[in-house]
Amino acid sequence: MKVVGLFILLLLWTTIGWSQITHPKASPFTRIEQEVGLSKISLEYSRPAVRNRKVFGIQADGKPALVPYGRIWRVGANESTKITFDSDVKIEGNDLPKGTYALYIFPYENQWEIVFHKNTSHWGDGRDNYNPEEDALKVSVLPLKTLAFQENILIYFDELQHDSAQLIIHWASTKVQVSLSFDTTSTMDLEIQQKLQDNPSAQTYYEVARYYQEQGIRLDEALSYLEKALEKGGGTYYFYRVKSLVEADLGNYKDAIVTASKSLRLADAEKKDEFVRLNQKSIKLWKSKL
Repeated sequence: MKVVGLFILLLLWTTIGWSQITHPKASPFTRIEQEVGLSKISLEYSRPAVRNRKVFGIQADGKPALVPYGRIWRVGANESTKITFDSDVKIEGNDLPKGTYALYIFPYENQWEIVFHKNTSHWGDGRDNYNPEEDALKVSVLPLKTLAFQENILIYFDELQHDSAQLIIHWASTKVQVSLSFDTTSTMDLEIQQKLQDNPSAQTYYEVARYYQEQGIRLDEALSYLEKALEKGGGTYYFYRVKSLVEADLGNYKDAIVTASKSLRLADAEKKDEFVRLNQKSIKLWKSKL
């Protein structure tokens, strides 16, 4: 009888296990990746909704809202939010080594403390186990009130440059921005040195010059590299286009107009209408500066 009873118990347990329903989550999981220059950021979080609730601070009846002031918050729901940087980064000007961190926030009415925490094993906000000594970095930012209402919490990256971006957290009518910056220049300098020492092609010279032009740096070098690119047979409409931009950046508008005219003719021959229009617009602008 004991064996039969045990068999029935196991059967019931198995049946219950098999009959569990996989249901939609109230706070759906999200994973995003964002490139910033030569670096990559990965973010994992769950997105709770407002659902007509008071989100931050104190409710009208004096009771704490969904996310009370002064208490640790996981910046989402379910597991703690995780953020990964594949290279060293500066957060609001402060150094943070590459790695994966739990992202926490201590919100206050006029200031939010953003925490990058080394211990990523806590469930949720880790309220009972949170140890500030395990913080990798804590920075303060100002919360902003917005006219745009965000129902589900939204974390994203904007104002993307080769070496910087803004980490933006928006929920309900509150938004914060956290500045991120990367040392892309040093990484690029090393790569450029290596490429220029390894039998560079016309395309190599062009790509180096285009990078310098986009960054507004080393324009004399950029012009020299473009001339080398053209000498190596790189006489294309886009080579001449970038050369004209560098010449204009250096204030050589007469040379820029001549070069842009070459780019325009080559682009027109290949039916590259966009580059035809770009060159026409540039030539008109530069003529006005003479």
